[in-house]
Amino acid sequence: MSEYIFNRKETSPIKKVAIILFILFSTRPVLAQQTLIKGSVKDALAFQPIENVIINIEETTQQTQTDALGEFVFSVNVPLGEHILKISKLGYITKRYPIVVNEHEVVNITDMTLELDNSLSQDLFTISLTDDELDDNANGLGSISGLLQASPDIFQRTAAFEFSASFFKLRGLDSDQGSVMINGIEMNKIYNGRPQWSHWGGLNDVIRHQELSTGLAPSNYHFGGLLGSININTRASQKRSGRRLTYSSSDRSYTNRLMATYASGLLKSGWAYTLSLGRRWGNEGYQDATIYSSNSVFMSTEKVINDKHSLSFTGIYAPNRRGKSSANTQEVYNLKGIKYNEYWGWQGGKKRNSRIKEVEEPIVMLNHYWHINSKTKLNTNIGYQFGKLGNSRLAYGGPNRIVNNDGTVVFESGGQNPSPTYYQKLPSYFERNFPNDLEFAYGAQQAFLNNGQVNWEEMYRANLISTSQERLATYMLYEDRVDDDQLTLNTIFSSELSEHLLFNASINYKKLESKNYAQVLDLLGGSGFLNVDSFDGVQFDLKNPNTMVGVGGTYGYHYNMFANIISGYAQAQFTYNPVDFFVSGSVTNTQYQREGLFQYETFKDNSFGKGEVLSFTGLGLKVGGTYKITGKHIVDIHAGYIIKAPSIRNSYSNSRANHNIVPNISEEKIMSLDASYIFRSPIVKAKLTGFYTQLKDANDISFFFADGIGHVIAESGTQRSGYDDNEFIQEILQGIHKNHLGIELGIEAQVTPTVKLKGVAALGGYTYANNPDLYLSSDRFENVYLGTSKLKDYKLAVGPHRAYSIGFEYRDPEYWWFGATVNFFDKIYVDISPLTRTDNFFKDVDGLPFVDYDETIAKALLKQASFDDYMVVNLVGGKSWRVNQYYMGFFASINNVLDEVFKTGGFEQGRQANYRQLREDQALNKPVFGPKYWYGRGATYFLNLYVNF
Repeated sequence: MSEYIFNRKETSPIKKVAIILFILFSTRPVLAQQTLIKGSVKDALAFQPIENVIINIEETTQQTQTDALGEFVFSVNVPLGEHILKISKLGYITKRYPIVVNEHEVVNITDMTLELDNSLSQDLFTISLTDDELDDNANGLGSISGLLQASPDIFQRTAAFEFSASFFKLRGLDSDQGSVMINGIEMNKIYNGRPQWSHWGGLNDVIRHQELSTGLAPSNYHFGGLLGSININTRASQKRSGRRLTYSSSDRSYTNRLMATYASGLLKSGWAYTLSLGRRWGNEGYQDATIYSSNSVFMSTEKVINDKHSLSFTGIYAPNRRGKSSANTQEVYNLKGIKYNEYWGWQGGKKRNSRIKEVEEPIVMLNHYWHINSKTKLNTNIGYQFGKLGNSRLAYGGPNRIVNNDGTVVFESGGQNPSPTYYQKLPSYFERNFPNDLEFAYGAQQAFLNNGQVNWEEMYRANLISTSQERLATYMLYEDRVDDDQLTLNTIFSSELSEHLLFNASINYKKLESKNYAQVLDLLGGSGFLNVDSFDGVQFDLKNPNTMVGVGGTYGYHYNMFANIISGYAQAQFTYNPVDFFVSGSVTNTQYQREGLFQYETFKDNSFGKGEVLSFTGLGLKVGGTYKITGKHIVDIHAGYIIKAPSIRNSYSNSRANHNIVPNISEEKIMSLDASYIFRSPIVKAKLTGFYTQLKDANDISFFFADGIGHVIAESGTQRSGYDDNEFIQEILQGIHKNHLGIELGIEAQVTPTVKLKGVAALGGYTYANNPDLYLSSDRFENVYLGTSKLKDYKLAVGPHRAYSIGFEYRDPEYWWFGATVNFFDKIYVDISPLTRTDNFFKDVDGLPFVDYDETIAKALLKQASFDDYMVVNLVGGKSWRVNQYYMGFFASINNVLDEVFKTGGFEQGRQANYRQLREDQALNKPVFGPKYWYGRGATYFLNLYVNF
């Protein structure tokens, strides 16, 4: 317009000056009438912009985040006067800046800096819970601590770093109730719904950039679950440029760790690269013979094509091999101590563990990021994961096929159970069976104390003798293998439709092909192993009967499992002053199918080929709101109703042998509600939360050897000659209801510029809410209904139901720091045996009640055991320096300083399945089949040294 005016021929110089003055004086009030607070935040070491830094004007409801350039601005309802501007991001030291805001003026604070906070480094997570514990399903506890490590909330940080070693479970829930994603691709295993943390173990430097959505709170990537979701961002363009070297030493799982990481940052060419290498190793962790060997390779490269499009590739390869440790009875712990592990023995002067878990499942993914405009983004991803997971164990009783003179065929097997804790080798067995000849018990005790380990040499000797007699091996080592190929496709849409509305949506597809089989690893000097059940001569594969299996051969079972899952979710987040709220919905279709590659003799019509397709429909609805009463007082409420498919693990009653599915199987129904009061001031931050969750129609399958089920075997019509009342069974619990109710409290106070106090409390009550149906299945009968298991009001074995923590942190201006916490745990329960809570408990072999059944004694036998409460003290501290362009430091911790001995979990064995057998066993001071326990580690240390440059 001004150009047009000035180009007019009739405009005189005087008029031009008048017009310019008019424009200047008329527009100046328009520009000056807006009050702004703006600025930028950079890394103190690299001096590069930091994205997603939270900028908060204290004691107000005003909050924003920095963009990709590290910049931020407050432009609406900017408060006037003196204020404190707080800048914070997980992994950095929070800073507070005083500002004065005058009307019609701009407060511009550029290049504010944040320094790395090494006391909150993810390396600290290593001293609390390592990935071997996160992935260990043997104890039945599972852990959600990995989901919480990125949380800025004091309660959740404490749960991750302080409570995790005691297998505390947030709200009593398993990790399958939360979702873990990498670049928007969900990494939870379809088999059991849990994330496999070792897939990216040892890559701490490159998985720091995480976005956490806790509980039922909204997520920009996924509908999530009861425990929320976490998205790990591995984009090379968003990594800080630089190099980092790390060395760690510990006496927990591994003894040494080395990591090296290089990040180019975003180059002028539009390319960015990140490379990280890691190595963790140790001959023995805290438990005996728990070998650890893991290598980690990470590569990410990204091309920023233009301001709208970016293409990113990520590859992760983290093979992991570690020795397992055993749960033991109290009798065994009393004799051998809490470090004892039954799975190993000496061979050639070295410790050899028979139970090795080996994971080798690389991940590759391609991600496309499209910034359609300044308010709308579309992220499209493809991920592929493949490889193997193996768990080794010993087999014994290898059969030999004998043809008699009359042409009949029999199978002869021999060899004793090689487990050193096999019940017939322990003193309690002899005390029970030879009470008047205690020299037998004493002999067993001395033998166990002096040896008490797997006897590899004896197994080799037995096999060599068999070979010399032209017989097959009696013992061999094999592994249960799962070879998965999984393809994931998804697209994630996000659009800021208005100043008050953010819309998110995604569509996801997963396809799984899973090969499941047992593979022979070592014949231990033998010539072969017959592919026949050593106990009853049943052919594992009728299509190829009497096959002799060598090293690398398939033994016992062989089947494929297929899964196809398609899901979608949509979410609307509304932001107003003083109320924010959201609504989110999801729909999922899940299909499973089994394909048998062995024709199991007992189930010859129901084991080979493809079984029926199982189909489940899942629905989800979440709503929530935040009411900001003032800048200090906030109320947060969430509610959700979720219908989800059972996992593959809990859908098939005996997938290794047949196509049978869990009777009356259906989707699991979940209802959950939580409400929080939040207080925030410059000195004190506190959050009080109450929650209630109800889970219905869940399933659970357990595998164990049971005595005292004679009437079940009789009813199935598979009774053998003689007294037949024991069998290796699958215990199928169907239609389980559970209640989870509790309170969470977290408080932290910055009492001085250098001292922070913190306190946390978790009070929960987690119980069975009904009497679910119980079925038994085995290799000779299928899905025999035993009625209901009387579980209502029994406690769930989910770690401590109550946990408390108090502590402090001291941070010196000279960049050294120290912290201590005291943690207290209570209400920890043994996992009960559902089979002993059925009518089978009081029935004899003939199906009639025991004539000597005493209800008072029965109640005492079935009373749920609990563990003693205990206290754990942890210390941590560190120091950092900056020397020219080098930023270096260390931190160290001692967990369980007082070397407290405590049980973290345990389970009833369930072998003594009826009243008479359990009564006789429990009458002893040392029950033969008493509960098995896990003990926590004693005093342990962790030391970490690093340098950034």
